[in-house]
Amino acid sequence: MTHIMAIDQGTTSSRAIIFDADMKIVASAQEEFEQHYPRSGWVEHDPSDLWSSTAACCRSAIEKAGVPETDIAAIGITNQRETVVVWEKATGKAIHNAIVWQDRRTSEICNDLKADGYEKQVIEKTGLLLDPYFSGTKLKWILDNVEGSRERARKGELLFGTVDTYLIWRMTGGKSHVTDATNACRTLMYDSFKGRWSTTICKMLDIPMEMLPRVCDSACEFGMTRHDLFGREIPILGVAGDQQAATIGQACFRPGMLKSTYGTGCFALLNTGDEPVRSQNRLLTTVAYQLNGKPTYALEGSIFVAGAVVQWLRDGLKIIRSASETQALAERADEGQDLVLVPAFVGLGAPYWNAECRGAIYGLTRGSGPEEFAKAALESVGYQTRDLLEAMSDDWRDLSDPETLRVDGGMSASDWAMQFLSDIIGAKVDRPEVLETTALGAAWLAGWQAGVYPDMEGFADRWRLDRSFEPSMEDGDRERKYDRWKRAVDATMSV
Repeated sequence: MTHIMAIDQGTTSSRAIIFDADMKIVASAQEEFEQHYPRSGWVEHDPSDLWSSTAACCRSAIEKAGVPETDIAAIGITNQRETVVVWEKATGKAIHNAIVWQDRRTSEICNDLKADGYEKQVIEKTGLLLDPYFSGTKLKWILDNVEGSRERARKGELLFGTVDTYLIWRMTGGKSHVTDATNACRTLMYDSFKGRWSTTICKMLDIPMEMLPRVCDSACEFGMTRHDLFGREIPILGVAGDQQAATIGQACFRPGMLKSTYGTGCFALLNTGDEPVRSQNRLLTTVAYQLNGKPTYALEGSIFVAGAVVQWLRDGLKIIRSASETQALAERADEGQDLVLVPAFVGLGAPYWNAECRGAIYGLTRGSGPEEFAKAALESVGYQTRDLLEAMSDDWRDLSDPETLRVDGGMSASDWAMQFLSDIIGAKVDRPEVLETTALGAAWLAGWQAGVYPDMEGFADRWRLDRSFEPSMEDGDRERKYDRWKRAVDATMSV
């Protein structure tokens, strides 16, 4: 058995990718599913869509690969984090739609908890902030609003899970109710420093602990799939949340190594090693991965709008038809104009965490057009990334002069954006040959556990560079431009 199947269950689609013994992609399948927006700021998924799209992709990928199911040694799962599902233990039926990580309905719950002085306690135990982004207040909302659910949970009739847990439960026919440390640490209910569910936080949120899954290593025996799914039972041996899986896929195994993933948003993770670093700059302390019972920690910064700013150019302003057009536009922009776009369409993420401010653009002239807007949009992602790296450097002094940032995600394909990123952070930016780093990370976890793939060092040796971007901007220009960005952010937050 020489092949590994990676499941990448994302926010808008589910994918399955078959990797061979050399960790090369043999086949893949992808299926989008419907997004539900019942109210402004609310985002939901039908859990049955998450399951059916995942199962369909797995079968399709195996068929496309042309390998027998007996050749699939193991399955690895990576998933959208913080999204919440609650279902009946007896039937598997969800009692409410999944509440997605983007959902902001629990803002009032978070504000009330902050007003009562609970945020310090949450930060100390979880490394997170009191924000609707995380799972705990979403779960509280379901239990508060679905009649009788909290009492049913106390009786053991209801189960909670992030998407990985829900998929594993379905794939194993209800035999495994488990998660891994990288997903547990994003729920707001897990003590990331003691490695267990926090009774204190669960009591604060009125969450019955009977409904919580068992927390495992990221490479572990999570269960066997039902025989009828793929024609044989296949072990699930690797699980990691999407951003941690990308960190693994980028082979960021040494303290000080950095990766940044550019999708709809941007998520930068800094490996800090065995010791968790408690941020003084409102970054998140998170588990990067946990192997052999030993967690490796990271500092994480989350940007809400990265690739989404290009989608805005396309769908909002309608000045482009496809994302690939932004590079050519940016190259033709008037160098005499210096527009600054602060893309706070849904507020600002780390290190500001200002949910109330909204986007703004500065420096407009009569001659400002599509070229200048495209340039400002791409530059905004570089500026926001530097914000994260500045905060990380302040929290972790060993990062005072970062050498290299490894990048992945759709936006990393833009040479112009990556060159500006290198220029504005003043460091080398490396783009790998394999941009499917999230799925690759999940595949390596499962393949290593199965004995198909090499150990951490061997995997890191196989990481291959596609292109490296070196900073070419003068120091004075770099600092002048970044200072203008910071003043634009201050102005935006003050409105």
